[in-house]
Amino acid sequence: MQTNIDEGRLKQVFKEALIETLEERKGVFHDLIVEAIEDIALSRAIREGENTETVSQKDIFNILEGRA
Repeated sequence: MQTNIDEGRLKQVFKEALIETLEERKGVFHDLIVEAIEDIALSRAIREGENTETVSQKDIFNILEGRA
């Protein structure tokens, strides 16, 4: 048995289902977006750091501990 579905109606149903899913799972999508942004920022920081002078671990810990 084959069912004919109007393409416009199919698109509308799909849009409604997608919107409903996004509304019900806001937290999941929020977490995914935040993680993606953090990954982008980290990769940019790594690239930037590749072109800077290296420092010792001791210097880093001194800065973190407020002894700079």
